[in-house]
Amino acid sequence: MTSESVTLPSTPSTLLQTAAAKLSQLPLEQQQQVLDFIEFLAQKSQLRPSLWDKIDAIVEQIPEQAWDVLPTDGSEQHDHYLYGAPKQQK
Repeated sequence: MTSESVTLPSTPSTLLQTAAAKLSQLPLEQQQQVLDFIEFLAQKSQLRPSLWDKIDAIVEQIPEQAWDVLPTDGSEQHDHYLYGAPKQQK
């Protein structure tokens, strides 16, 4: 593979024209590889929600009444809620 100096075109439309001209010179299999790479880059650049955004979306679906019936001492009494151990006295 040779290393050539590439001058980028000055506008997006000339960049697209240059890329299309070079793409048309490639064999069909390599054209498909270029297309696959472009689709990979497009998918990668899409904004994906963070883990916290996903958690927030799930939490928003829980009715307000459901929160009222949850134990308020879950962190103190986790053995009781997870394993059925007797509650610890405070």
